[in-house]
Amino acid sequence: MSEYHAQRILITGGAGMIGSRLVQELIVNENYTQDRIFVVDNLWRGTIENIQNYINIETNFFNLDLSFPTQINRIIIENNIDTVIHLADIVAGIGYVINNEWFLFNQNILINSNTLKSVYECKDYVKKFINISTACCFPKTLQMSLDSKLNESQLFPANPETSYGWSKLMGLYETDLLEKCTNIFCCNLIFHNVYGSHCDIGDRSQVIPALIKKVIMCENIIDVWGSGNQGRAFLHVSDAVSSITLAMKKGYNVGSIQIGPDTCTTIKEIAEIIIKISGKDINIHYDTSKPEGDFGRCADSDKAKQILNWVPRCSLEHGLQLTYEWILSKIG
Repeated sequence: MSEYHAQRILITGGAGMIGSRLVQELIVNENYTQDRIFVVDNLWRGTIENIQNYINIETNFFNLDLSFPTQINRIIIENNIDTVIHLADIVAGIGYVINNEWFLFNQNILINSNTLKSVYECKDYVKKFINISTACCFPKTLQMSLDSKLNESQLFPANPETSYGWSKLMGLYETDLLEKCTNIFCCNLIFHNVYGSHCDIGDRSQVIPALIKKVIMCENIIDVWGSGNQGRAFLHVSDAVSSITLAMKKGYNVGSIQIGPDTCTTIKEIAEIIIKISGKDINIHYDTSKPEGDFGRCADSDKAKQILNWVPRCSLEHGLQLTYEWILSKIG
């Protein structure tokens, strides 16, 4: 067995959209055995259903709240964990983010710091640490145009738009400190807007699942928050997962790496594609009294291409079709 496949991996947030798809990928396509994958999740957004076919829930899943300290120390030591992939955080749609800034910042700071402290305290076991962050970390002044293409060198001087972005930026910095102060190999991946199956389709859902749910449930007209002219670089969950598996092999100690397409798609375009997929005759009402967040951003993905040999493979149209079908299967 190669050193790579001999790894014993702990995934925080492993029952959520990205984490559960990563568990599936490691078991099905990366030839990991079930006994080498461990998941921690408090099920705030994730579900047991997402992972129950891939790991032993009784022995390898832990329902824990990482906002409390030392939650994973015992798991790391008793299971000889050598790789931690940190996906756990509090994240939601723009309305929830803006209305709960103190809660999001406080919880994410605790989740990140407690996880990193546990890894630090277990540095005799943990050899590799991958932190998953967000493009919301970038300064809001760089996200004012659909043509805005972000580069990793632009993270500082810092000025994220929301407390969520600030909390995730602190996670990036703390991961850099872990790398600096230990012999642990560290990697920071900065994801753009991830969507796909296993997403949250409740009241806290993000823009794509929220729009798909509206279209499925509607016959005449849907409300879209903001002008519809705001845009994002949308990243299908399969492409997000592939970046993690690549980073596990060659993404360490090279600074932050952005993961996302180099094109920005407006919310108006997203809504129109979803309506087309539905086959319904639906009109769109743009509610400009609602928040729309940063106006536009996409990724300068050169670093991901050069270091990881990563490029997005799933087209937006195909990804939206897959997501629509998955959400339809859940809500009918």
